[in-house]
Amino acid sequence: MTDSVYSLAGKRVFVAGHRGMVGGALVRRLASEGCEIQTASRAEVDLRSQSQVNGWMAANSPQAVFLPAAKVGGIVANNTLRAEFLYDNLAIALNVIHAAHIHGVEKLMFFGSTCIYPRLAPQPMNEASLLTGALEPTNEPYAIAKIAGIKLVETYRDQYADDFISVMPTNLYGRGDSYHPEHSHVVAALIRRFDEAKAANVPEVVVWGTGTPKREFLFVDDLADACVFLMKTYSDREIVNIGTGEDIAISDFAKVVAGVVGYEGQIVYDTSRPDGTPRKLVDVSKLSALGWQAKTPLEDGLRVAYEDFRAGGGKSA
Repeated sequence: MTDSVYSLAGKRVFVAGHRGMVGGALVRRLASEGCEIQTASRAEVDLRSQSQVNGWMAANSPQAVFLPAAKVGGIVANNTLRAEFLYDNLAIALNVIHAAHIHGVEKLMFFGSTCIYPRLAPQPMNEASLLTGALEPTNEPYAIAKIAGIKLVETYRDQYADDFISVMPTNLYGRGDSYHPEHSHVVAALIRRFDEAKAANVPEVVVWGTGTPKREFLFVDDLADACVFLMKTYSDREIVNIGTGEDIAISDFAKVVAGVVGYEGQIVYDTSRPDGTPRKLVDVSKLSALGWQAKTPLEDGLRVAYEDFRAGGGKSA
């Protein structure tokens, strides 16, 4: 941690993956920072291509980089597209972090994920839990790629004194989420399922798993605010958890989502489907001590997400 504040004002700030849910939230948040926001579509630069990334960095000279770009998805996507999740996420981390070093980026933030903590890590999960136990098998390839990215940040910081940092967001929801019927995360999957059931007057909705796992959910615009806060005030090799510090059982969460959507039918559980990690709650004491806390209540954030879904703001392909 340093005493100095890194100002984003007047800087060229590259948001890698601006079309994703996190990238979109960062672009919205950065609009009030007085910086030049730089973005690039996949057609302009494929982050999996070292030559394309280096060419883009050389041509655009970003001074700060947010790196939330990743191949992401829910349990099914992680468990069936294992090679893609490992290769794509390794390539993105390797190319962007190395190019940022080569081209003199002043500050970079890499985004990990709390799903890369050990499957049975003590709850709430402290930053020191990383690499202390076996990973959740269903998302091991993704986790390994993200851990490699975190280690790149640490080693470039140690060897070259690059001001690169890593954050660990918890489960996210909000504007711009993916509502793919097979590959979406639990929040988007439930919003879509309840909305379709309501429209078709279906008497019951099936939720995967037992409903007993507990999850923490963070509104994506709160995440973006935390990231801008840390980009300006934090400089250390240690990762920082970003979450709410509160979790909820999936069975209770499903009821909240059903209420927001206005679905009044029954909720039943398909216990043949995998639960994933039993509990995922992050210890946010470090972030709280730095001076930031989440602001958006769960039900309020879900209303925003549902309105965005109804307006076609998410990705459903």
